[in-house]
Amino acid sequence: MTSADQSVNRAASQLRYWLLWTTLLVFVLIVSGGVVRVTGSACAGWPLCESGVLPPLDGPGLFDYLHRLATALAAPVLLLTGWQVWRWARRVAWLARPYWLALVVVGLQALVGGQLKNLPPEWGSALHFGLAIISLGLLTLVTVVAFVLHADEKQPARLALRSPFGRAAGLYLAVVFVVLVSGVWLSGQGVACNGWPLCNGQVWPGSAVERVDMLHRLAVALASAFSLWLLNRAWRTQRSQRAILSAATLAVMLFFAQGFLGAIKATRGYAIDLLGLHTVTAAALLAAAVILVAFAGLYARTKAEEDEEANWPVDWRGRFSDLLALTKPIIVALLLVTTYGGMVIGGKAFPGLALTFWTLLGGALAAGGSGAVNQYIDREVDQRMTRTAKRPLAAGRMTPAEGMAYGFGLLVIAFYLLAGFVNLLAALLSLFGMLYYVVLYSIYLKKATVQNIVIGGGAGAVPPLVGWAATTGGLDVPALLLFAIIFMWTPPHFWALAIVRQKDYAEAGIPMLPVVRGEMETRKQVLIYTLELVALTLLMWVFRFAGPFYLVCAIGLGGYLIYAAWRVWRVGGNKVAWHMYRYSSMYLAFLFLALMVDAVL
Repeated sequence: MTSADQSVNRAASQLRYWLLWTTLLVFVLIVSGGVVRVTGSACAGWPLCESGVLPPLDGPGLFDYLHRLATALAAPVLLLTGWQVWRWARRVAWLARPYWLALVVVGLQALVGGQLKNLPPEWGSALHFGLAIISLGLLTLVTVVAFVLHADEKQPARLALRSPFGRAAGLYLAVVFVVLVSGVWLSGQGVACNGWPLCNGQVWPGSAVERVDMLHRLAVALASAFSLWLLNRAWRTQRSQRAILSAATLAVMLFFAQGFLGAIKATRGYAIDLLGLHTVTAAALLAAAVILVAFAGLYARTKAEEDEEANWPVDWRGRFSDLLALTKPIIVALLLVTTYGGMVIGGKAFPGLALTFWTLLGGALAAGGSGAVNQYIDREVDQRMTRTAKRPLAAGRMTPAEGMAYGFGLLVIAFYLLAGFVNLLAALLSLFGMLYYVVLYSIYLKKATVQNIVIGGGAGAVPPLVGWAATTGGLDVPALLLFAIIFMWTPPHFWALAIVRQKDYAEAGIPMLPVVRGEMETRKQVLIYTLELVALTLLMWVFRFAGPFYLVCAIGLGGYLIYAAWRVWRVGGNKVAWHMYRYSSMYLAFLFLALMVDAVL
């Protein structure tokens, strides 16, 4: 490859990331502007408030600050990215033309935004939002095209919705756009209907606006049926297509999440957090629908290809067990113990049945979805390890696309269940845990450093924070101590397993501690971390976050854990390490049980 070719490739790579960050900036601009609008949190004046200072950085004022910052950055970033498009991609029709059109739409949106005070609220808001999501859709399309063309230079730079599913995806994008814009038009009329599914207790209310609201709900119901049909077709005809199946699953899940938020906010007095999340979900839904159409169009599958895939044999009898195995149910069970422990310890009482159900269900789906995505990422590594070779994706019983889409779907459901039925903080903490495990640990840390388990332990330490936030609505120092206990527990627990499975890890190329630094060093580190862990657990009593019952249990449980770790160090061998691994799981469960009992005594 010549130096000129290398220069062009570097420029193409830079252009992709220019487009990605520009699209994310516009997403932030739309979301922050929408939250400011629905919460009424904007202060007069620009760029400073009338008082001569910046908007406050707490509560809804934070979104006003973000909106002003994104607005200031938007014009130069859009123009700089446009210059990159002109230099390197002006002849790629499905990349350059949508970008120029997006610039025009952004300009029109800015003009409408400047005249909002002079327009009727319902029409001004709907037009402003409609132009905003059109610009986001165009930029999303351009970004997808840029990444796909880079990944496959033979892919034609055109969209061809040739199959029935492709055309259905295009129609779905149009339906989503109409539903979203009509919803914003209704919000501009003010709160028309309280309650759901009835409007102020009536099937067919009296005023015109209320009737339009009911018609909007009917349209959403019909679109929901279309969504279910599209999801079914995707899982039948796109089983080999990771991008298409995942985008279809995400789009449909986000559509139902949008409807769920619309229903639940109508029953809870239009809380600010739900209003803001409703806006975020609308922008994400539109982007997901555009991504679906972009991939369907770029890959241009035919009806024959989709029909052939729909006829692939499926072992329906084993499918349920495979879906369950993807979620790593044993790990999920232990995480739920710590989640419930956080609820009881934080609230100092056993929580109500409804709160417990939704928190644990959301936590189970979040952990299960993360486990499924993790198995998708590790599917090739799993094939080389005896312990994991029989997993559904590694063994080929499910396609990688199915595993990836299934995991993403569970993650979306988990987040919105927690946000709707628990609280937004619990949902955001759960989202943080998902990203920590999937992105930081599974994609980067696991194969990059011997410290993978040490740093990655933070993902498994999030569930008690979720439980604490579920019952208290916030986080306190004791909650952070619970996080630290699990964080410190993770290395000796998994290093004990790594000693037993070190040949597997070596063959798979995973730099676990016994593979990189040897078994003797690992045995020593297991003992050191165990001593630190047990000392850390006693701080709950030292700082009076727990009482004497917990102290006695912590000393007894910790004493035997130290003994097990000492045997790993002095005696060695797989049998001793396996005992340490198994007991450390029970240790954590019983330690949290002791904390729960102590909290309610």
